[in-house]
Amino acid sequence: MPEPAPLAGTEPLVDVHAHFLHARGGRRDWETPNRARMRAGARIGITVHIASILGTWGHTSPTYFPSPADVTLGNDEMLAIQDRDPERVRTYATVNPNDTAHALEEIARCGERGAVGVKLAASRRADDPLLDPIAAAAERRHFPILHHIWQHRTRDWPGQEISDGADLVRLALRHPRVSFILAHIGGGGDYRHTFAAVADIPNVYLDLSGSGVDRGMLDDAVRAVGARRLLWGSDITMETGLAKLRALEFAEPRLNADAMRDVRWRNAARIFPPGTLPGIPALERDGKVAAVSAR
Repeated sequence: MPEPAPLAGTEPLVDVHAHFLHARGGRRDWETPNRARMRAGARIGITVHIASILGTWGHTSPTYFPSPADVTLGNDEMLAIQDRDPERVRTYATVNPNDTAHALEEIARCGERGAVGVKLAASRRADDPLLDPIAAAAERRHFPILHHIWQHRTRDWPGQEISDGADLVRLALRHPRVSFILAHIGGGGDYRHTFAAVADIPNVYLDLSGSGVDRGMLDDAVRAVGARRLLWGSDITMETGLAKLRALEFAEPRLNADAMRDVRWRNAARIFPPGTLPGIPALERDGKVAAVSAR
C-alpha cells in the first residue's frame, strides 16, 4: 500500500520553531512527545525541524534564567537528537545572555558541532545591551536569532523578562546584518502591535507558529511584511501550524505558488547558513543559489 501524500504537500517545508524534551527535563514520558513530533512531521511533510531545548525546562534551574550547567545540558541533548536524525533535525544553540562568557562559549561550541542558529528566550529584554555580543557572535557565524516574544508587552510577569516586537526592533536596528526571527505571532498577545513595530525593519522575520489562529491574523501579517519575511513554524502545536499553512494560501492579499515557497522554505534557506538545512537548497537573500562553504 503506497504511503499517503503529505498533508502539507510535497514541496520542501522548514519548521523554524520546534522543541524537544529529554530525560532530565522532569518528565518520565519525554520520549513519547519526541517520537510524536517526528511522526507528525513526517505526516505533515516537514523536511527539517530546527529546534531547541531550554535546559531542564525549569526542573533544576528556572526555565528562563537557566544555570550554565542547564544551558549546556539542554544544548548537548538537542545536538544528540540532531546526531541521531541528521536528515531531519537541526539545532539552535540556546543561551542565557545574563552570563555573557558562557553564552559566547556555547555559540562557538555548538556551532562547531553543527548548530545553525541561536535561541534566546525570556532571560533578558531584547533591547538590553547584554544581547549585543551575542548578536555579534551570531553575525560572525551567519546564524539567525530566534527570540521568544510576547505580542505587545504591557506589564512584567514573574519568572521571566519578556520582550515584544518593539524591543526586538531596537536590537535589530543595532545589528542590521543579523536576521532575527520574531517568535510565534500566534502565541498570545496583540499581534497587530507587532506588525506595526516590525513593518519597516527588513532583518526581522515573523514566525507564524503558536496556537492562536485568529481570523485576519495571517492577512495582516502578509500586509505588514510580505511573503519574503514570513517563516513557517509549529512550536508546540503542530496541528495549528498545519492549519495556518493551509489558510495562508487564502489570505488577502492572495499568495501565489511562488510566494508560498518563500514561506515554506526559501526564506529559511536565505537566512540560515548556506547548505546547513538538509533537503533544502542553499539560497542567497536575492534568491540565487548560494556558494556553500565551511563555517
